[in-house]
Amino acid sequence: MLSAPRRKRILALALPIIGGMVSQNVLNLVDTLMVGSLGNAALAAVGIASFANFMCTAFITGLGAGVQAMASRRLGEGQHGATALPLNGGLLLAIVLGLPLGVTLFALAPTLMPLLVHQKPVVALAVPYLQARLVAMVAIGMNFAFRGYWNGVNRSSLYFRTLIVMHVSNIALNWVFIYGKLGAPALGSTGAGVASAMATWIGTLTYVSLGFKHARAAGFLRRLPNRRSMLTTLRLTVPAGLQQLFFAAGMTAFFTLIGRVGTAELAASNVLLNLLLVAHLPAMGFGLASASLVGQALGRGDADDARRWAWDVVALAVAVVALLSLPGLVMPDLFLSAFLHDTATRHMAQWPLRIIALGMPVDAVGIILMQSLMGAGDTRSVLYVSVALQWLLDLPAVYLVGPVLGGGLLAIWLVQLGYRLSSAGVFAALWHRGRWRRIRV
Repeated sequence: MLSAPRRKRILALALPIIGGMVSQNVLNLVDTLMVGSLGNAALAAVGIASFANFMCTAFITGLGAGVQAMASRRLGEGQHGATALPLNGGLLLAIVLGLPLGVTLFALAPTLMPLLVHQKPVVALAVPYLQARLVAMVAIGMNFAFRGYWNGVNRSSLYFRTLIVMHVSNIALNWVFIYGKLGAPALGSTGAGVASAMATWIGTLTYVSLGFKHARAAGFLRRLPNRRSMLTTLRLTVPAGLQQLFFAAGMTAFFTLIGRVGTAELAASNVLLNLLLVAHLPAMGFGLASASLVGQALGRGDADDARRWAWDVVALAVAVVALLSLPGLVMPDLFLSAFLHDTATRHMAQWPLRIIALGMPVDAVGIILMQSLMGAGDTRSVLYVSVALQWLLDLPAVYLVGPVLGGGLLAIWLVQLGYRLSSAGVFAALWHRGRWRRIRV
């Protein structure tokens, strides 16, 4: 049984992370609402360019995993005056990696965007929106480094607080630059990109201010980590970043394959994915909390406690996610009717939603143990497993049952369920085997 003190510690770490992720989802809906008034072309442009931005920035977000693993390990070792050194290294890497990457992708945006969408009016609006978002490439890397640090040292509430500042700023700046308020030019959909980039940089400045207030004694911006520590940060960051990049590309391929089955199937899957996030975000928040608890236990030299923390988080998260998934299992039409107004499409999506709801508790196991492995520093195994299962198992099977055999939407999401179950099983086996105990961070 999970003891009350351990349950309270897990929730204290996980709830601010979950709150921040949910707030991000709400912000996306607000962005969609504000841009939607500009017409279908603008809405489509912001949608596809936002996904392109996700792919473009996926690699640099790996800084969060590297900084979190190292900061939590230093905290567990009792090196309180050195916990921010991995953050300093992460901030430097965000500049060194993010600046040339952002400049290159900014220049390539007019060439890359037509590969994702063919309608010229959409491309004309999507390119400047994407370019505006890419101006914040360095800031995104820094923000993920800060997120990893705050989560790693049990200060996830500061992460949540900064996200709220960013979201409020984004909504206000959207109003200014989309519609041309307070003397600013009316930039339309491009204004939404400008607002998002500015809000991201506001978040970075907020993090820096909090760093001087709460992490100065831990070494924040006092000195850089040594060469060995920087190499360790890179060793942890690169696999984590590649895993995110391949995952983003895999999701693009997944929706491309569904689009080859039919427009109704694609529309239904977009709704199903958004509903999937409702249960996925808590699992991800619990996973990031587990990564910190595992890293701290390993820093204390207690691998057995690290192992217990991961399973304790799994036990609590599975109960929470199962509760969130239950309405989708028993009342799928209640949720689908809010998004899908075509009766045939809504009926087609009912059983896939039930399949998603059934699989979410097991999917939570995989997410949490994957993050636990990353918290232990085993980012390389996570990369290999994630890429192999998604690109060698899931996507070929989706292609076979969907476009080739014509199995329809239910068959595709049954394959997706098999992929999630396989992922959970493999990560559970890796955690049980315990090779992560010997990794030095």
